[in-house]
This record gives sequence, structure tokens and C-alpha cells, in this order.
Amino acid sequence: MVETLPVGRFQFKRLVAAFLSSYRTLFILLWIVAFGSVFIWQRKIIGAGISVSVKTGLSRPMPKMRPFAFNLTDFGGVGDGKTLNTAAFERAILAISKLGKRGGGGQLNVPPGKWLTAPFNLTSHMTLFLAEDAEILGIQDEKQWPLMPPLPSYGYGREHHGPRYGSLIHGQNLKDVVITGDNGTINGQGQSWWKKFRQKLLNHTRGPLMQIMWSSDIVIANITLRDSPFWTFHPYDCKNVTVRNVTILAPVREAPNTDGIDPDSCEDVVIEDCYISVGDDAIAIKSGWDQYGIAYARPSRNILIRNLIVRSMVSAGISIGSEMSGGVSDVTIENLLVWSSRRAVRIKTATGRGGYVRHITYRNITFDNVRVGIVIKTDYNEHPDDDFDPKALPIVKDISFTGIHGQGVRVPVRIHGSEDIPIRNVTFRDMSVGLTYKKKHIFQCAFIQGRVIGTIFPAPCENLDRYNEEGQLVKRSTAQNITDIDYDI
Repeated sequence: MVETLPVGRFQFKRLVAAFLSSYRTLFILLWIVAFGSVFIWQRKIIGAGISVSVKTGLSRPMPKMRPFAFNLTDFGGVGDGKTLNTAAFERAILAISKLGKRGGGGQLNVPPGKWLTAPFNLTSHMTLFLAEDAEILGIQDEKQWPLMPPLPSYGYGREHHGPRYGSLIHGQNLKDVVITGDNGTINGQGQSWWKKFRQKLLNHTRGPLMQIMWSSDIVIANITLRDSPFWTFHPYDCKNVTVRNVTILAPVREAPNTDGIDPDSCEDVVIEDCYISVGDDAIAIKSGWDQYGIAYARPSRNILIRNLIVRSMVSAGISIGSEMSGGVSDVTIENLLVWSSRRAVRIKTATGRGGYVRHITYRNITFDNVRVGIVIKTDYNEHPDDDFDPKALPIVKDISFTGIHGQGVRVPVRIHGSEDIPIRNVTFRDMSVGLTYKKKHIFQCAFIQGRVIGTIFPAPCENLDRYNEEGQLVKRSTAQNITDIDYDI
């Protein structure tokens, strides 16, 4: 098993040392130094008007962010890693729920220690604060994980028909929820789940580490999330979600479907200043699956992803889809470093999905030791059942790539449209990628219409129009529908 890079409490010294030990180039080092300075500044901030700046010392006081604050130990919590604390969490959250909006809600402090628990539900107007060296541990006995109805936009549990397991930390129909701390940890202890999944011993879809549904004004900041049984953080049909200064870890192999953050039918999302190294997509933007997602009709839109370092040996750094039947639009991904990964950024869809992916901006993206840099795939043929509509064709258009750089890349671009699902209005500008594969046809295209502005490296496919730096047309492509895809490279 490949060991994930242990970044806790934003240990940039270890990260820089790891990069220095290999063949990283100067621009990568400068990128990380600049990015680290953003972390140092941002770690003082949790959300609008919420500060976690505290005095240094052996024992850090827990900042009071709400007018009423409680300690888990006040409700019988025992942080020995063995005592089950589910009832203590439930009693504490019940006390906060009784406060309502009065005075701005309540705060639950989780002191240093290991706090074993079964799944529990959050409440509105609440802050869950994990102290330094506090670790919430998910119980590994799946019998203590409640079953929930399948998500309406997926038709049934993602892996099995029927009910699905709930998440370790769960919330529905909430407003004003903050999960933060002094880099405390929420640990799903997913190892037993992964093993049982591989052995086909589970009868229901695995649950996420954290799932918040039909909610608004959610902030996740300054914590570490690790070893989720399934997707790590899954906001579902939420508005105004911020994820900042979060480290998400799982083994990069043999930890199936441990996506980092999966905004699903969400609106107004900011994900920034995070480190994610997991066993699937670091981030996957979704909006429902085939006919169920089309009927649910909730798009993901207005999403900003910036200042991230991500790694995915199995899937991609940042993905859109493949479950995108409600639509995905107005997404900006900028200042991203993808290292030691199978793919960097990917859009995936298929016949039967319907929906759209449009108005997507990639800006200042760095690849380091990535097999395939940019992927758009239109034949990701995984369906919830056989009742999908083959005439439901997704629309993929209005996508721009600017400032794409890197080294150690085998195939910089693979955009695979089709006669049924052509890719339209794609723009490349300011691209220079160092290659590990010197043969031809490494900028691969099929059924794509778009343009290249200025000079880029490697040379683009013949499907694209050529413009000079001033935006003047130099050569119009007459070969938009030719196919030059080679998956053997």
C-alpha cells in the first residue's frame, strides 16, 4: 500500500521535504512556498467574523465562538478510545438545540482525547469545536450505523438497492453550522469497511464520514478528516458551504471511493486552502444520477475551488461527474497543484445522464508527476439501473484552461467527445507541460470544437482553431470530428 503523505496541522516542513527528496523543479518549490504563506494567513480565519487565534502554550484554551459553550465531558463523555460516547454527543447537542437562535446558538467543545462514537446528528446554530489532539473515532461495527432512505437523486443506495448507511456526523434541514477546531481529527476508521466492501460482505451502501443535507450556511474549517468508510464530506442540496484549511487523508490505494469533498446539487460553495490525499477523487462535483437526477433537477453551481494541493493515485484530483444529471455550471478551479496522481482534472459523463456541464474555468493549474493531465470523458457508462433514457444526452460546453503548467506528464490532454456528445467551445491559453512520453498523439481529441490562443506546448490537436496572442484567427480547423484517442498511452 502506498503511504499517504502525513500532513497534520499543516506540516509544510514535511511536505517540502518530501518534494525536495525527488526531482521537483524550482517553480514547484516556489508555488508551495507561496501557497504555504496563504495557509499561515488563512489558518487564523474560520468564517466571516469567526477567529481562532489563541495564545500559544502547552494547553490551548478553546475559543468561545458562541455565547453558550459546553464541554463533551459535562455530558458524560470519556475520551479513552474505548468508551462509547454516542449518548454524550446526543445529550450535548440536544442542549444546544434548545437554545435555538437565542443569543446565536451554542458550541460543543471536544477536549483532547479519543472519543469513540456511533453516528450522531447535528443541530442548527451550532459549532462543533475539536481541540488540538482531540479525535472523534467512528465505531467500526456497522450494526450501530443507522440505515437511511436512498438519496432521491440517485434512485437507490449508490452501491446496493435499498437503504444506505448514514454518515458518522449527519445533519438535515439545518442552518448555521460550524465544524472547526485547533486541527482536531474526525476519523472514520474505514479500514474494516473497505475490507468488507472488497469481500462483498456489506448489504447496503457505505456511509460518508460527514453528510449534511438540505441545509445552508455551513462552515468546515481547521480540522483533519481521515479514513472515511466512503465519501468523506458530502454536502447534499445545500447552499452557502465553505470548506477552508481542511486536511483530508486516506490511503491512496485500497481505500475505495474515499472521495475527499463531493458537493452534490449544491449552490454557492467555496473550497480553499486544503490538502487532500485520498483513495478516489480529491473533489467530485455531482448533481444526481441519470433519470433520478434529471427528475430531482437540482444543479451544482457557483462553486469556487482554489489554493489546493491534492493527490489521487486511483482517480483524479478534481472531477466533475459522472453523476451530473441535474447540471453543473459556473465552476472556477484555480491555484491547484496535483501531484503524483493518475489524473489531474476530469469531466466525466455518458449517454443517459442528461443535464449539462458548462461555464467551467480552470486557471493556474500545476501538474507534477501526473499520468493524464486534462480529461473529458463522455462514455462513463455506469448506470443505476436499466431504465435510463439513452436519448438523454448531456451538454458539455464553455470550458477554458489558462495557465496550465507542470512536469512528468504522460498525456497532457485527452478530450473524448462523441458524435452524440460533442464537446463545444473549449479554450486553451498559456500552457506548457513537461512530458515523459515523447511520441506523437499525446494531445488527444475527438469531436471537439474550440480554440488555442497563442502558442502552447505540446502542440494541440488538429480539431482546434488557432488564434494569435491578440485574439486574431490564424487558422480555422476543418477537422473537429476527427478522433485521435489512444488509451494505450
